[in-house]
Parts: sequence; structure tokens; C-alpha cells
Amino acid sequence: MGLFDRLSRLIRANLNAFVSDAEDPIKILDQSVADMQEDLVKLRQAVAMAIASQKRLENQANQAKEQIKNWFTRAELALKKEEDDLAREALSRKKTFQETYESLSTQFQTQNGQVEKLKKSLLLLERKIAEARTKKDMLKARAQAAKAQEQIQSAVGDLGSKSAMAAFERMEDKVEALEASGQAALELAGEDLESKFAALEGGDDIEKELETLRTQLKSGVEAIALPPSDLDVNEVKTVEIQEVEVELEEMKKSMDNS
Repeated sequence: MGLFDRLSRLIRANLNAFVSDAEDPIKILDQSVADMQEDLVKLRQAVAMAIASQKRLENQANQAKEQIKNWFTRAELALKKEEDDLAREALSRKKTFQETYESLSTQFQTQNGQVEKLKKSLLLLERKIAEARTKKDMLKARAQAAKAQEQIQSAVGDLGSKSAMAAFERMEDKVEALEASGQAALELAGEDLESKFAALEGGDDIEKELETLRTQLKSGVEAIALPPSDLDVNEVKTVEIQEVEVELEEMKKSMDNS
């Protein structure tokens, strides 16, 4: 394969690819129907011209036929008048028109066949154009839907790569992080507040227990039941009044130091 052949094929391939990419289905469909409509107009003109030629041949053949009858009648008249030369001339004219008639009849039959073919072609083209118009609207709708779908898919595919969308997602993550941090701080503040109140409530319990002990001592109670120890919740110890006094003094010292 020569260099020029390869180069020519490459150029034609690139041109075909360029044309294919540049073709807009909607515009091409409209233009195709318009071209077919122009062909229909030309075909109608051709049919009209063929029919006119057919009529002209038919009229000429009929005229030649009338001349045949006319010259035949004249030949008979000349024979009756014993004018053989005139009769011979009339028959010669009759023969000429007979040949003309036969030629025109042959042309008429040929033209008649051409007219019938053109009429069939005209009807076929009209039917195809009607079908093309119907399909054109359907194909245009399909092409528009496909193009819209392609644009949607392209837009959806580009969402993740666009800086605006990426920034939006970052800000969404940041807001969620701030909300989580605020919630954690709120929970910690609540726990601190609970611990303070628990300390206050615990102090009141000590005071109440102290008052209870004082009341019992004043009443001369010999023994006091203490709360269960940490080691055994079912064990209860009984202490003497003297031991209570010692413990009470230690509790006072401990509270004063605190």
C-alpha cells in the first residue's frame, strides 16, 4: 500500500469522524425530511411532464388516425370518379399517416408505462415521507430525552469533583464535629454540677447523722447500731458509749481540719 493511499484513507477517516461528531440528530432529521419533500416536488413535476407528453402523443396519434380515415375516403372518391392518379396519391398519403400513427401509438404505449412507474414512485415517496414525519417526531423526542439523560449523568458525575460541593461537605462535617463537641461539653458540665450537688447532699447526711448521735447520747443509749461496713453488708457492730465518744471526738477534729 502506497504512502498516498494511506494518507488519503487517514484524511477520509478523520473527516468522517469529524462529520459524525458534528451531526446533530434533530437537525439532520429535519433536513432529511426537507430533502425528501424537495424530491417529492421534483417527482411530481416529472410525473406532470410525463403525463403531458403522454397526452400530446395521444392527441397526435388520434390526429394521424383521423387523417388515415380522411385519405382513405378521398381514395375511394377518386376511384369512383375514375381518377386513378388521385386515388393513388390519396393512398400514398394514407400510408404516410398510417406509419405516423403506428409510431405515435408505440411511443404512447412506452410513455404510458413510464407514467405508471412515475405514479407508483410518487405514491411510494409520499407514503415514505408521511412515515418519516411520524418517525421524525418520535426520534427527535428520543434524541432530546437521551441528550437530557446524558447531561444529568454528566452533572451527577461531576458533583464529587466540584470544589463547591466538596466545600459544602467539609462544612457539613465541621458542623457535625462542633455539635458533637458542644454535646460533650454539656454532658461534662452536667456531670460536674451533679457531683457538686451530690457533695452538698452528702454533707447534709453527715450533719443529720451527727445530730442523731447527739440525741441518742443525751438519751443515755447504751449501744448504737452502726451502718454496715464495706466488707459485709449484713454485719452490724455494737459499740459501747465510751467508744462512741472517742469516735465522735475524732469526727469533730476531722471536720475542723477540713
